[in-house]
Amino acid sequence: MTENRALANVRVLDLTRVLAGPLCGALLADLGAEVIKVEQPGSGDDARQFNPFVNGESSYFMNLNRSKKGVTLNLKTGKDIFLKMVETSDVVIENFKPGTMKKLGLDYEVLKELNPRIIYVAISGFGQHGPYSQLPGYDLIGQAMSGLMSVTGEADGEPLRAGGPVCDVMGGMTGVMGVLAALNHRQASGRGQMIDISLQDTLVTSMMTLNQHYLVDNRVPQRRGNSYESAAPADSFRACDGWFVITVGNDKLWRVLVDLMEMPELLQMPEFETNFKRVQNGKELKKHIEKWSATRKVADIVAALLAVKVPAAPILDVGQVCTDPHIAEARGMFVETDHPKAGPVRITNSALRLSETDAVVRSPAPTLGQHNQEVYGSVFGFTPEEILAWKDRQII
Repeated sequence: MTENRALANVRVLDLTRVLAGPLCGALLADLGAEVIKVEQPGSGDDARQFNPFVNGESSYFMNLNRSKKGVTLNLKTGKDIFLKMVETSDVVIENFKPGTMKKLGLDYEVLKELNPRIIYVAISGFGQHGPYSQLPGYDLIGQAMSGLMSVTGEADGEPLRAGGPVCDVMGGMTGVMGVLAALNHRQASGRGQMIDISLQDTLVTSMMTLNQHYLVDNRVPQRRGNSYESAAPADSFRACDGWFVITVGNDKLWRVLVDLMEMPELLQMPEFETNFKRVQNGKELKKHIEKWSATRKVADIVAALLAVKVPAAPILDVGQVCTDPHIAEARGMFVETDHPKAGPVRITNSALRLSETDAVVRSPAPTLGQHNQEVYGSVFGFTPEEILAWKDRQII
């Protein structure tokens, strides 16, 4: 399987840290790219200090840096080394504060003169230009300043972040899309290009259906729990032993649901006669549905709903997800790697499934500087004497 890789001829220099950038590099590596993780000597990626740990090694870091080779390099004192690496590479990914690479003399304008085919990905909180470009950018900040937190939570509660790091994840995935598009363009033009990814932009895009309420009606969407602005009932509901969700998007499914619940009176209520009215009266509608569901078990409710083609699902916790036969086994969403220090560790797999060139976790995340000799010597052609001298001078 490793011989048939979609990105087998692509070399990536990954300068990134923590989540969005490393995820971008990991997904490219799973697709077969040769991804070289470049870290600061002595300390490395901040994520190496993030829990949970296995034998002293961060599994947070392991998940986001699988399938990569790892080297150390001080970009200030080892600038010439990095420039030599760029000459025979295809992609550079960085997530420094905008302007940092320019101060180092390693920005896109410099690199493209050296290698016109280079594709340069810059991932930052707010992009490379604009009034916010110099502000710090983290997942929570992106969620706060994209509108997402303003619509997440109960109507009478405080703004909440999404449970997972959706801003960073979408930023990393958007970076991968940019790389694939740029590689295709380069095949025709022979030229690389710069890809400017703003974490804030990625979440603003994810808000597109809610943004339209303001752009068209000048109405600011508000928090409404788990219900939707455009369809009802589409919400979470309480059962006697947990929670489940229903999504009813049209009048036909609404009638089916009412028949299943044996509550024909709901069809006679004017406040529920159309989807728009059901959205407007969602709180009252939820009370009626929970009269039916509160004495029943989640598994029984979901089975009954699915039997009549009403979209429904249990709300799974992380433990249930990690042991679910469809997710964990049939879809293979968790794989085991054999880390040189931590030993066997299960990590989350790529969601990509390709029939000919599947995404595969090919190796565990590297230890700090693990592949210095191999990468600098065999890949880039530096001599053993040069590599030893750099180590003595703490350049690597």
